[in-house]
Amino acid sequence: MIIIKSMPGLTAQEAADRLGVKLATLYAYVSRGALRRWREPGSRRSHFDAAEVEELARRGKPRRSSLPLALDLVVHSRLTEIAYQDLRYRGVSALELAESEMFEEVAGWLWTANRSASPGPWPAPHLELPEAGTARDQIRLAVVLLSARDPLRADLSVPAVVERGRRLIAAMAAAAGPSAEPAPASIAGRLWAALAELPATSERLHALNAALVLLADHELAASTVAARVAASARADPYSVVLAGMGAVAGGLHGGAPLRARELLEASVPSGPAASLARSAEAHGHLPGFGHPLYPGGDPRARLLLRLIDRAAPGSAVCAQTKVVISTARESAGVEPNVDLALALLTMVAQMPPDAPEVIFTVARAAGWLAHALEEYQEPPLRFRARAAQRA
Repeated sequence: MIIIKSMPGLTAQEAADRLGVKLATLYAYVSRGALRRWREPGSRRSHFDAAEVEELARRGKPRRSSLPLALDLVVHSRLTEIAYQDLRYRGVSALELAESEMFEEVAGWLWTANRSASPGPWPAPHLELPEAGTARDQIRLAVVLLSARDPLRADLSVPAVVERGRRLIAAMAAAAGPSAEPAPASIAGRLWAALAELPATSERLHALNAALVLLADHELAASTVAARVAASARADPYSVVLAGMGAVAGGLHGGAPLRARELLEASVPSGPAASLARSAEAHGHLPGFGHPLYPGGDPRARLLLRLIDRAAPGSAVCAQTKVVISTARESAGVEPNVDLALALLTMVAQMPPDAPEVIFTVARAAGWLAHALEEYQEPPLRFRARAAQRA
């Protein structure tokens, strides 16, 4: 957890010295919720409360994470930072990028620190895909088929990965549904044409593009760890994306927006309070609400909900969602997260139930490839965990 204070404290090195640990371990304590840090306005230097550090020193090494079963894994990266209730890509607020930049430009920024590195429109290769049950299955088939057709997929140079990333993400967007003629230029436009029942407007496309930007990366989420492990073994870009997709397929990752959507849909016939109660009983928490990294509320959700409201004025679904959010806030003291906002976007656009996972996967593929590019510069096979005999 990161907090903001104006009082002086211990530097990171002083705190690490007092605890007798390395800096990497100190920041692992922060990520696990065992220790808090803050930064002075305009400074990137972390400070720690001396009393809190002293208390931790007396207790000894934390034996339990504030996040259930979280492992002590620290990976240094220049890509994404979560701080000050903000999400930053290479030091730039993702919220600002979501309001002003195309997803394609943000992907280029993540990949190369150069927004012009991946100019649109991205080419979508023609693929003859067999019929699959859902859009989620179709985009997976697209990645596999595109990989099989690329004899040079093992080229891990930056230009090669960037070019494959453009083609791969464009192919995923095109595979999500029947293509329009002519195909829209942007990834957001292609996804809207493939998934939405409502016609596209500039406001609707702006909301979907913002969702893609906000979901492009989020530090070391489970799917990103899987992608980096694959990249560490020098897997090609297609295999890196498939590794990430494997983790997303889990109900606790890519399935989270679907459960949030089910909560919103159930609130119409049964009412917000009853829907929230049943969802909490079924899942042990409220899907679409709360986030351990944003104790003050998920800023991605706030922005996306505002853009959806602007894109769908007078929407009954938006009005009902506001009642659900108000009820959850009053009864449980929780704020909506980006899963709820993504669920609402797909409901407003009249997209199929698996649309949230499709949008998430297409967006996060940009982040997985950015982490792969970073991992390709590290020593290979460095993710070698050790097993301890369970008592």
